[in-house]
Amino acid sequence: MVDGLTKRYGDRTVVDGVSFEIGRGETFALLGPNGAGKSTTVEMLEGFRTPTGGSARVLGVDPRQGGRDWRSRIGVVLQSTGQAGALTVREILTHFARVFPASRDVDETIAAVGLTEHAKRRVGKLSGGQQRRVDVALGIIGRPEVLFLDEPTTGFDPQARRRFWQLIRDVASDGTTILLTTHYLDEAEQLADRAGIIAGGRLLALDAIDRIGGAEARTPIVRWADASGRQEVHTHEPAAVVRGLPGEPDELEIVRPRLEDIYLAMIDAEPADEGGGSAARETEEVAA
Repeated sequence: MVDGLTKRYGDRTVVDGVSFEIGRGETFALLGPNGAGKSTTVEMLEGFRTPTGGSARVLGVDPRQGGRDWRSRIGVVLQSTGQAGALTVREILTHFARVFPASRDVDETIAAVGLTEHAKRRVGKLSGGQQRRVDVALGIIGRPEVLFLDEPTTGFDPQARRRFWQLIRDVASDGTTILLTTHYLDEAEQLADRAGIIAGGRLLALDAIDRIGGAEARTPIVRWADASGRQEVHTHEPAAVVRGLPGEPDELEIVRPRLEDIYLAMIDAEPADEGGGSAARETEEVAA
């Protein structure tokens, strides 16, 4: 549970009173442009940053006070992990498994991420997609109750992304709660039950994936061209509009807004940040 979570650096507010709750076994996507404050929000939930205000509880524990027992109940898959490339897949997972009190079976975990044929290969010799599967294996080896996934498919080709999505669905089906950050809106649509959209440190929207933005934001659009130029009508009865058009209009299309359309409309409506952006402040903090 996140209640009024705030993070400031001097006079700069990076996360501004963010509140949301994620149910057990739910996959929740936190979406936003670079510098929106989503990474800082997630890092506070992971216990890696200290909030300036508000509160958060993960598995009933304040992340600032989470000890070894609490950390053994969460899994973290960072965007870049810097794995020990000289170790084989089985060696690195065996090493990590010893850290957790009730870890998964190593070979079963390797099979779950589709790397059985590569178990004896050094991680540094694997493809980028295969190394990302190692990242996930490391994230789930301890049987986490909560899994944080930060941009999990960045750099994947389309086929690899879809295989990875199925892997995440399998992890979710085991009852794992997942917090996902991603720039791929189709990925959020495929994997998440609910989403929050954050920009300028503020939460703009919070709802189920198929309801976020409200009914009006999902109103179908009929577009066509005639002698007067391009025409566009927003309507809940697109078929009736099409039937009423004379003849065979050029460039006729019916567009049903998806999550990406709604997201972009929300982000575009936000005022530009002329003070350097929260991205700059987040970058400064990471480098510190």
